[in-house]
Amino acid sequence: MKALVVDDSRVMRMLLSQMLKEVGFSDVAQAQHGREGLTHLTGNPDVQLALVDWNMPEMSGIEMVEAVRKESSLNATKLMMVTTESELSQVERALTLGANEYVMKPFTKDVITDKLRLLGFNL
Repeated sequence: MKALVVDDSRVMRMLLSQMLKEVGFSDVAQAQHGREGLTHLTGNPDVQLALVDWNMPEMSGIEMVEAVRKESSLNATKLMMVTTESELSQVERALTLGANEYVMKPFTKDVITDKLRLLGFNL
């Protein structure tokens, strides 16, 4: 299984990448901001999952989610927001624009694993 972690924090990218590898994702790429993440996904439409932070330079996570959902070749890609944004209006906005799941930082590996199962990944 292929995944992408999009976060401007190197530590968060490494942490999430390691979690994904531990639960069975064999190929986990990383991007520092939404524009880089979008470029990666459009060049690799077989990526099944992207974990996306909200607040990033160049292109925010919410802008990335919106752009990904406009690309028909990426319809199957599951998008999970992993962010400090905790207001209900922000959660609703992300889900309305096309995020499949939403996780608030801080989180545990169990929370990520549970969300992945809800998205249909057999772990």
